[in-house]
Amino acid sequence: MAIKWRHWAMPAALLALAVPAATGCDSSQDGRLKPTAGPSTSVARVCAKPASGPAKAPAGAVTVDPSKAGDLAEKTKNSPPNTTFWLKPGKHRLEADRYAQVIPKKGDVYLGAPGAVLDGRKTNQYAFGGTARDVSIRYLTVQGFVAPRDEGVVNHDSADGWVIEHATIQRNSGAGLMAGARQQVRASCLRDNGQYGVNAYKGNGRISGLVLEGNEIVGNNTDDWERKRSGCGCTGGVKFWAVDGADIRGNWVHDNRGTGLWADTNNNDFLIEDNVLEANDGAALIYETSYNAVIRKNTIRRNNWVEGRKYADRGDNFPFATLYLSESGGEPRVRARTDRIEVYRNLLEDNWSGITLWENADRFCNSPANTSSGDCTLLVKDIDRCARPAIATEPLYADCRWKTQRVDIHNNRFVLDTSVVGCTVKCDLMAVLANYGTYPDWSPYQGDRVAEAITGEQHNRWHDNTYVGPWKFVAHDPSRVLDSGQWQGTPYRQDAGSTFRTQDGG
Repeated sequence: MAIKWRHWAMPAALLALAVPAATGCDSSQDGRLKPTAGPSTSVARVCAKPASGPAKAPAGAVTVDPSKAGDLAEKTKNSPPNTTFWLKPGKHRLEADRYAQVIPKKGDVYLGAPGAVLDGRKTNQYAFGGTARDVSIRYLTVQGFVAPRDEGVVNHDSADGWVIEHATIQRNSGAGLMAGARQQVRASCLRDNGQYGVNAYKGNGRISGLVLEGNEIVGNNTDDWERKRSGCGCTGGVKFWAVDGADIRGNWVHDNRGTGLWADTNNNDFLIEDNVLEANDGAALIYETSYNAVIRKNTIRRNNWVEGRKYADRGDNFPFATLYLSESGGEPRVRARTDRIEVYRNLLEDNWSGITLWENADRFCNSPANTSSGDCTLLVKDIDRCARPAIATEPLYADCRWKTQRVDIHNNRFVLDTSVVGCTVKCDLMAVLANYGTYPDWSPYQGDRVAEAITGEQHNRWHDNTYVGPWKFVAHDPSRVLDSGQWQGTPYRQDAGSTFRTQDGG
């Protein structure tokens, strides 16, 4: 869901990363950023140089003929589980029916020869569906499918244990790829899909053991769903829902319309490391109503120029950030590799603003201000007890809301050159804040109770960071804009051991 102010109302020097600065980023006529020249030694530069599959059919494989429409689906149907299929070079088609698709059996393997493409011809909605586990798709291009919004083309039914490697999933509607438990997506190009590159969603189920490694995720949300459905929160490079355990490593997530990576609702135990997140129209990363994460050693640059400027131009004073933690924090009662959100050894360079920690005072279980009360929390088992009037009694009401707590931000490097970003105000903010609680009239969180808690009582700390540029700091609420001295002083006492200078070498 989209978190906006008026409704929810949205380290020491970095150790050198092996990713140099990109060579440029220009604005297009529609205000979006043109794709940047890639880092010269980037991880995940796979779209321009996709790996080639086997030129000959492996021993025992079933050969699929591109000249026969529906050959892949038919041979899958007539073969036993654990069959390997080799798709010959050329453009493979399904039958000309919107619901025609390949339904794998358990353990099936699909290998594309060099130049093998499965094309939906803007006719078929789905490429691979069904509930079979442990399916593998390698070296295959999947394109031209027209999945509806919130649905996906590959692994449409979010089956478990799928492995997607060296694949190109491009120019489809909806999500290029859905996800199930234990799914691995490696060294693949996920580009120019209508809604998401990946939609990690499994209906009422949970996804665990998800791995995204070494992928290039670029240009997604071509259908611009936020413009069609304002506030839907249904766009970006990757969206995660109720994922318990994910490793997001070594990906190049860039030039997506909207957010790069967005974990939304009941996610837990994320490791997000060694990624390059750049030139996304919105935030590089949103972690929302979720728990326990390690965010480290990422290069995050030139994000949020489009969306940050849009809200600034409207006069909105909310600190829309490049790394946005919304109603998310460390929770020791939820099992994970950490009991906090740790943000360290990252480089954030020339983004529209930095990190915002936000908690909406009016958003809690069964509050009318929360549209997803059925997913209230991982911790509260009896959600009905969070409704009026029981919420007003201790100790339960403390567990009836998502808390931005136990966030540790350290040993990062924050660099801002406003001449690069093209801004003079509102792009230079680091923030920890909440709104003044007003709604509903029976809420126990009215007034500045939540703002006081997130700012001074919930163990949110910045320390030992390096700042270069004209940074300002927002604490408690949007009206309190501080300089570095005020930020470090009483009562906030943030960024102990950090250094501040106006420019490199200054």
